[in-house]
Amino acid sequence: MREGIHPEYRPVVFRDRAADYAFLTRSTMTSERTIEWEDGNTYPVVDVEISNVSHPFYTGTARVLDTAGRVERFERRYGKRDGA
Repeated sequence: MREGIHPEYRPVVFRDRAADYAFLTRSTMTSERTIEWEDGNTYPVVDVEISNVSHPFYTGTARVLDTAGRVERFERRYGKRDGA
C-alpha cells in the first residue's frame, strides 16, 4: 500500500442504540464522540441504526405483513385479474 493515501485504521466502538448493544472492532470510521470501553481506554463511538442484535434476519423476529389484505384491497380497487 502507498503511504499517506489511506485513512487511519484504528479501534472504534459501534453502538446499536435500539438494542443497547456495543462492540469494539477496527475501522476507518471517524466520530467526534468518544466512549470509555470496558478495558478502560477511550475510543471513538459510531451510533448505528441496526446491527446483528436487532436485525430481524438474525433475531428471527421478522414482522408478518398483511399481504392478503393488500391483495384484496388491490382487487377491489382495480378489479380481479383474469386467470393466467
